[in-house]
Amino acid sequence: MAFIKNTIVACLALVSIAHCAVLHGAPAPVAFAAPAAPVVPVNTEIDPHPQYAFAYNVQDALTGDSKSQQEVRDGDVVKGSYSVVDADGSLRTVFYTADPVNGFNAVVQRGPVPVVAPRPVLPVAPAPVPARFIQG
Repeated sequence: MAFIKNTIVACLALVSIAHCAVLHGAPAPVAFAAPAAPVVPVNTEIDPHPQYAFAYNVQDALTGDSKSQQEVRDGDVVKGSYSVVDADGSLRTVFYTADPVNGFNAVVQRGPVPVVAPRPVLPVAPAPVPARFIQG
């Protein structure tokens, strides 16, 4: 992101220089901005066999938001899936794998949304009214 920002700033500077040169009849100088080198701490340790697992699930009846994802990594092999309810009401599930030999592969399945029984709405008792607000 920093590279893009620096490139845009450099391009805007060149356009400004060229515009001034055209107005004053001088040849426009050519300049190039060197991209900023990424900063890597000196004592950075790299895990030779990274491992992780995560998952989340959102089912919001109020907004209709329904999605989930799970992923597992073991070294250079990543496997996972994510599901989302599309605008047409169908459930799209993508199963994916990635490894150094086969690259990234994904299989997409579409189907009906599983019906989930609605949760019962519990009655809410009215809040007690403080004595100082009771008129009598």
